Amino acid sequence: MKTLQEAYQQFDIEQLIQTQLAGTPTALNAYEECCGRYTGTQQTALIWEGKHGQTASWTFDQLAEASGKLANYFTQLGLKAGDCIAGLLPRTPELLITVFATWRIGAVYQPLFTAFESKAIEHRIQTAKTQLIVTNTEQRPKLNALSNVKILTVDAANQAQNHDTDFWQVLSTQDTYFETVYRSFQDDFLMMFTSGTTGLAKSVPVPLKAIVAFKGYMQHAVDLRAEDSFWNLADPGWAYGLYYGITGPLSLGHSIIMDERPFSVDHALEIIRKYQVSNLTGSPTAFRMFFGFKEKFDGDIQRHLRVVSSAGEPLTPEVIHWFKHDLQVNIYDQYGQTELGMVIANHHALEHQKKVGSAGYAIPGHRFAVLNAQHQEVAHGEIGTLALDESQSPLMWFKGYDGDDRKSFVGQYYLTGDTVRLNEFGGIDFIGRADDVITTSGYRVGPFDVESTLLECEEVLESAVIGKPDPERTEVVKAFVVLKNQYQPSTALQEKLQQYVRSRLSKHAYPKEIEFVSSLPKTSSGKIQRNLLKQQEIAKQNAFKKVS
Repeated sequence: MKTLQEAYQQFDIEQLIQTQLAGTPTALNAYEECCGRYTGTQQTALIWEGKHGQTASWTFDQLAEASGKLANYFTQLGLKAGDCIAGLLPRTPELLITVFATWRIGAVYQPLFTAFESKAIEHRIQTAKTQLIVTNTEQRPKLNALSNVKILTVDAANQAQNHDTDFWQVLSTQDTYFETVYRSFQDDFLMMFTSGTTGLAKSVPVPLKAIVAFKGYMQHAVDLRAEDSFWNLADPGWAYGLYYGITGPLSLGHSIIMDERPFSVDHALEIIRKYQVSNLTGSPTAFRMFFGFKEKFDGDIQRHLRVVSSAGEPLTPEVIHWFKHDLQVNIYDQYGQTELGMVIANHHALEHQKKVGSAGYAIPGHRFAVLNAQHQEVAHGEIGTLALDESQSPLMWFKGYDGDDRKSFVGQYYLTGDTVRLNEFGGIDFIGRADDVITTSGYRVGPFDVESTLLECEEVLESAVIGKPDPERTEVVKAFVVLKNQYQPSTALQEKLQQYVRSRLSKHAYPKEIEFVSSLPKTSSGKIQRNLLKQQEIAKQNAFKKVS
């Protein structure tokens, strides 16, 4: 196995472009990279599990034929290169056909997560100046208030009250041949949006250059091999699912799995067993749920599950330990953002020092830095803001919000907004979002440290920790705890959890308050929204002040 240092030394972007792409920086098309180049092989591209028990597999050739028909329809409507086409669809073959058809005409695909309601959809459609939305009858009512946007609906013909054009009827009237429209490295092929946990979501155009970076993550960090049965648990309505559940693996000619059903541990286990999944990626939320029902996992999974990758938030030590010692498989933390893709990782395919709880090291083609308040790089052991060094990151592709808003850049650095420690090995230890870090009695406490310690307790399924404003201590540590079904809230349990954190972590970091809740607020992609919990606490305090 190659070392990480060797990968850094041997990195050559020109060589990557020549060896990894079917096109060139001046003549590139995402459909050709992810499908067209693999036609004629009868390789399986998509394995689909429907929500009503259906199962189907699609070859690259079949997807080429269907997407060619849809691309012809798009051009008949007057859609062209650079236009934005959205998919408001669950994990179905129609979604992948829509993505490919959009790319074939040189247009920009915009994912709309099916859990979005009309307001979130309208903001994204208006901001992106979207020309057409492909949806289904279940999601269609969310679009009723939209005007000046064309709509194509799956199964519209089966809805008497719906006068939309029907997806499959359209395809039945079109020719399969379509002349691919080529674009350049700097032209966009995806239109993403930040999660918008603070304020309205901002658009993140993704240029075709990103495909090279996506491949690097799949090869170095995920260690995707030709013989792997690969599954990304993330929904393609979000960056991780679209970048690395569709674009990345398909660009390497690797098949993907789509399960239309909502996530559950039982559904996930069914897929993992049925398809003998060997390479699994997903969010810490999913893996925490696995750990919460670890009794469902048996030795059969050990025989085929080879590597697991986690992205979105740091993994807790007990989850890492369980995968390693009970399932005999390494689960590694990896770090990225919608704006960057995955840029830091513990790499499955490269040898380097591993540290539990660390996000790892820069993926070849990127360089990170940790900056102090003066935007100077800090020494090992120090805490600061994580930044990407654009001047030394040839695979970095983010141009700014809305394409040119560079307020998040300072000089050569893109500021992530995440607080981290540059650890003793030169890797990154995640502390928290800059606005999540708790200041209590002069100490800085990372919420993740407290949350992961609470999760070591057998009673705890999930936890979220915030700094509750306090006039004496600036903030006090407050934990919101979701218990496993077999446990009930009590004062005794609260004291037990407090004492455990105090003994395991520190006297200043243990939660002075614990509130037992039935669920935690999360973004649609599964990230805990600590800011909402903090806002609730501030609102309670303000209401109390008014009354008193």
